[in-house]
Amino acid sequence: MLGGGAERIERQHAAGKLTARERLDLLLDPGSFVELDAFVSSRSADTPSDDEANLGDGVVTGYGQLLGRTVFVFSQDFTVLGGSLSEAYAAKICKVMDLAMEVGAPIVGLNDSGGARIQDGVAALGGYADIFLRNVRASGVVPQVSLVLGPCAGGAVYSPAITDFTVMVEGTSHMFVTGPAVVEAVTHETVDAERLGGASTHTARSGVAHLAARDESQAFDFARRILGFLPQNNLADAPRVVSNDPSDRRDLELDSIVPDDPSTPYDMGDVIRRVVDDADFLEIQPAWAGNILVGFARLGGRSVGIIAQQPAVLAGVLDINSSIKAARFVRTCDAFNVPLVTFVDVPGFLPGTAQEDGGIIRHGAKLLYAYCEATVPKLTVITRKAYGGAYDVMSSKHIGGDMNLAWPAAEIAVMGAAGAVEVLHRERLASSTESDADRAQLVADYEAQFSNPYIAAGRGYIDAVIMPSETRPRLISALEMLADKRAENPRKKHGNIPL
Repeated sequence: MLGGGAERIERQHAAGKLTARERLDLLLDPGSFVELDAFVSSRSADTPSDDEANLGDGVVTGYGQLLGRTVFVFSQDFTVLGGSLSEAYAAKICKVMDLAMEVGAPIVGLNDSGGARIQDGVAALGGYADIFLRNVRASGVVPQVSLVLGPCAGGAVYSPAITDFTVMVEGTSHMFVTGPAVVEAVTHETVDAERLGGASTHTARSGVAHLAARDESQAFDFARRILGFLPQNNLADAPRVVSNDPSDRRDLELDSIVPDDPSTPYDMGDVIRRVVDDADFLEIQPAWAGNILVGFARLGGRSVGIIAQQPAVLAGVLDINSSIKAARFVRTCDAFNVPLVTFVDVPGFLPGTAQEDGGIIRHGAKLLYAYCEATVPKLTVITRKAYGGAYDVMSSKHIGGDMNLAWPAAEIAVMGAAGAVEVLHRERLASSTESDADRAQLVADYEAQFSNPYIAAGRGYIDAVIMPSETRPRLISALEMLADKRAENPRKKHGNIPL
């Protein structure tokens, strides 16, 4: 079947986009796709249903294999009536979503649609709501990945927004609640589709999308990589792979990777890559809230979710966006039984009226809530600083961290030594008789008495102080020990996370 016909397919290619079936051929294992409802046509009297070009009604649905595992898919066909969603079209998508939940297999949606089909009226709007309901019911049950490969506007944007991961393509995909023409009419603001809802906007500014691909082929690669780290459903374990990277490997360069000067930045991404299997770290949302890193990796062949401060950006401080980014990722990993590994180098929460006005308390509480609620194995490594309430929030022992490690130079305290000395010895330091050497001695005394990791280790808040080069084998050992961890939260309908 040729979708909307040769002429429309040619226009699709000219726009730099593939057709619905070409996309499925690239996404799925070769020859594995099984189509469902190929002969469904529009139920609206205003839409011709006897035209062979309209069979399937603008969306291709079915199932296939991805990395040898079953997935359910729908691929919107822009060559048929602009990919507009009708009642029958929505019913096709709902059918494969229902099957996915019954079978316990991921759902991958390929979005390329002009929006609701006007001829179907309220039935099209109802179709969107039927899909949203299934997105919500499937959330935390089976992985859901959305690939936005063309327009996605109006109510249609809320389906990708509910799914676990959204991938966009630079230059050809757009998401917005209202398009540029409506924005200009209502607000008198002139803006093009790319600035309003392009891949760079949603990966770097809004945080709506997780990854931006240079083309559709890379978007499919991202989907395969993401699903490769995840289990089929919430009752299964993530696939374990054979790793040729030795579990007892020690990287001696880690012993000198943190600068002696606590205010000098370093790249936490380099730390992560030196610890995980084969230096392979799939960073999620790399362009948004860069002061925190999240993504997938493997340790000893096991999938793990990584959360880490990035000292090279805003000194790794926690702010509104980084709290939201990390909280969502923690909850995603916990929903699908992926252990959490947290690397901590955090000076605290970002101060200022902009953050307080924006609700940093509420948003920071999301990250705290997510870690407290998570029941998967939680491993924590404090590499340098862990100050104030941010120490508590970042998977500390006090909120359920299973194995908490620290490097020898780690500082765990209410605040940095220099700032603490200014508060504790304000009057003394105001005296002109106090020299820089006296101030330095007060700082050293505070560090020895309060902020070194052995203080916390002495109370059992830190399980071990380790050399940085030992991080990989210690984490893999802890994962093996925690492999059969069983933990449950109190029975309840659901918690009330601060939104």
